[in-house]
Amino acid sequence: MSPYYDHGGITIYHGDCREILPTLPKADLVLTDPPYGISYSPGGGGRGFASKTYTGKDLVVGDDKPFDPGCVLGLGKTILWGGNHYASRLPDSPTWLVWYKKPGIASCDFADCEIAWTNLGGPARHFTHLWNGGIRESERGVHWHPTQKPLAVIKWCLGLAGEVSSVLDPFMGSGTTLVAAKAAGLTGIGIEIEERYCEIAAKRLSQEVFDWEIPQTTKGEPDEGDNLFSTLESA
Repeated sequence: MSPYYDHGGITIYHGDCREILPTLPKADLVLTDPPYGISYSPGGGGRGFASKTYTGKDLVVGDDKPFDPGCVLGLGKTILWGGNHYASRLPDSPTWLVWYKKPGIASCDFADCEIAWTNLGGPARHFTHLWNGGIRESERGVHWHPTQKPLAVIKWCLGLAGEVSSVLDPFMGSGTTLVAAKAAGLTGIGIEIEERYCEIAAKRLSQEVFDWEIPQTTKGEPDEGDNLFSTLESA
C-alpha cells in the first residue's frame, strides 16, 4: 500500500489498521488512543446517546461498538489509552498510566482523568495537565479531533517508554503521536481510517513549528475544526 504521507521518517497510511498492520515492520513502541466503544457525543453528556456532530458526521469511526485490542497486543512495548473501558480484554498489568485533566475543577458527567494500559513494567504513574473543554493548560484554541490528546501527554508517554527509536499509532486521529515522535527525533508510522484526519495530520507534520491553524469556514457555517470541537473534552 502506498503511504498517504511519507517525509522525514514519518509515514501515514489511510485505511483500516487491521488490514495494514500485518504489512508493516515492527516498531519499538505502540502508542495509541483507540475508539473505546463509548459512542462519545457532546449531545448525550459525552456518553452513548447521540453519535453525530452538529454537522451530521460521525464523531469517531468505530466508537459505536466495543473495542477489541487484539490487533495491537503482542507487538512489543504498548501504551493503550482508554484501557479501563476494555480492561476485561487486556492482560493483567501493574503499569497503568493516569492523566488527571481537571485540577481545581469540580467533577461533572465527563471523566476527571483518563487511563492507559501498558506493558512497560514498573509501577503505575500519573501526570497532571489541565484539559477541560476550552479551559486548557496548552494548545488553547486548537481543536483538530473530538478526542485529541494534548501533545504534552503524548510526550510524557514517550519519556516513560524508555529507549525507543520508532513509534506506531494504529489509530492516529489528527496525528499528535507523530508530531511528538517528530519533535523527539524518532521515526513514526500512523494509520487512520478517516481521510479528513490524514489530511490534518499531514498538514501538522509539514510545519516546522507545530502551531498550524485550521482555516476559518465561511461566515455563518459551523466550523467543524474549531467552533464545534471547542465544546468537547477528550474522550
